Amino acid sequence: MAKLLYVEDNEMNRDMLSRRLSRRGYEIIMAFDGQAGLDMMRTESPDLVLMDMGLPVLDGWEATIQAKADDSISSIPIIALTAHALESDKQKALECGADDFDTKPVDFKRLLGKIEAFVGS
Repeated sequence: MAKLLYVEDNEMNRDMLSRRLSRRGYEIIMAFDGQAGLDMMRTESPDLVLMDMGLPVLDGWEATIQAKADDSISSIPIIALTAHALESDKQKALECGADDFDTKPVDFKRLLGKIEAFVGS
């Protein structure tokens, strides 16, 4: 079973997506800000990270940059999640080091396909 780290500060988003992914058989661990997400990447070794970009303490953009600069966690795939759906937002996420990008509100089927491409079903 793949372990997913979901970094999200919005409780409703966390609850909805984590329950749907759990029902699909994924182990879900959660962080509520970018710094906690980075710390959990180092201690929990998730198979994949779903990273909200608009986070407190350390935003998802900077957390992604720092994760990809840290050799101990740089190979963990990160899917950037944001309500900003412009092509420039996608480009920014990829330039920060995200391995993929998706928009909120989440299209569960599309996001699931992206997750499965990295970690399997």
